[in-house]
Amino acid sequence: MRLKVLGSSSKGNCYLLIAESGQTLAIEAGVRFTEVQKAIGFITNDIIGCLVSHEHQDHAKFADQFMDHAIDVICSQGTAAHLQQHHRRKTIHPNHTYKLGEFKIFAFDVVHDAAEPFGYIINHPESGNILFLTDTFYSEYTFKGLNNLLLEVNYDEKILAANIESGRLNPSIRRRIETSHMSLQTALELLNANDLSAVNNIVLIHLSDGNSHAENFGQTVKTATGKNVTVADSGLEMPFNKTPF
Repeated sequence: MRLKVLGSSSKGNCYLLIAESGQTLAIEAGVRFTEVQKAIGFITNDIIGCLVSHEHQDHAKFADQFMDHAIDVICSQGTAAHLQQHHRRKTIHPNHTYKLGEFKIFAFDVVHDAAEPFGYIINHPESGNILFLTDTFYSEYTFKGLNNLLLEVNYDEKILAANIESGRLNPSIRRRIETSHMSLQTALELLNANDLSAVNNIVLIHLSDGNSHAENFGQTVKTATGKNVTVADSGLEMPFNKTPF
């Protein structure tokens, strides 16, 4: 399994999971479909679907382009209501498992200022269980048998407070950030609450442009977990297998 990151910020999010067979699962539709085509050598028939976490523009702006290229966009009913009507728009329900080609998808509720946002557990024989968790300020769940993580670590509480105190950010923004995105401190608590013994990779996604520090975030999570930690950025490509071998 390979992971390709086409975008991981408020400007646009999209991640590709590419199996050895070529079968590809897209996660988020926040970048133009032309970027996806370039990333997979224009073999769009290999894309079996696109999971969307919620309807905000940086995650779903180009969902119609995916659907217009005969790719199912899969999301909650609440998210679907905000997308273009299309026969390729498919809805799923939380706490159910769905088969999508070689992948199995389990959706669960998260907490964000959106209609019905989802996180996902994605299983594939090559990658094992992948946790995809973004745009939520905490998780009420713990997860068993994780092998790889795509985890939002959006901001540092201390950096956010300093930006507000200095006048760089309006204080009114603080509550919105704190109730819709995950801080480094909360992410560390989440990681500590889960069994990471079988985890191979932790990829930090959706870092804030002004309220984070990529190098420090990566090192802090690595020190806390002892795992291989990578900060996602556009253009990142890496193995995303169940084991490092």
